[in-house]
Amino acid sequence: MEKKTILIVDDEPDIADTIKFSLEREGFHCITAADGIEALSKARSEKPNLILLDIMLPKMNGYRVARLLKFDEQYQHIPIIMLTAKTQDADRILGIETGADGYLTKPCDMVQLIEAVKTHIR
Repeated sequence: MEKKTILIVDDEPDIADTIKFSLEREGFHCITAADGIEALSKARSEKPNLILLDIMLPKMNGYRVARLLKFDEQYQHIPIIMLTAKTQDADRILGIETGADGYLTKPCDMVQLIEAVKTHIR
C-alpha cells in the first residue's frame, strides 16, 4: 500500500522536524516547506494527500496559500489543517473561510495532531 504524503508548512525548522518525525513513525511520507511560495509550489508539484499549514509564513501567509489552492479545481480536494499560534476566534473563522478543513493551535498535542491527520486524510 502506498504511503500517504503530507506537506508540512512551517517556517520554524524545529517544529517542522518534530511533526515530520511523529508522522513518519505513523507510516506517512512527509515533505516540508518553509514559506508560502515554497508551500504553493510543493503542493502543486507533489500533490500531497494533506497539508499542515502555518499561517504566519514568510513570502505569503497561510491564508493566501489555502485560498489559492482551494480555488483551483486541481488542488481543492486536498485537505488543509491550519496549525498555528494564532488562537483568536477571528483567526479560526478566517482560516475556515479561506479553505481550511481543520484548525489546530500551537503548541499542539502530537496525539491530537495525528488523530486530526488521520481523520482528514483520504
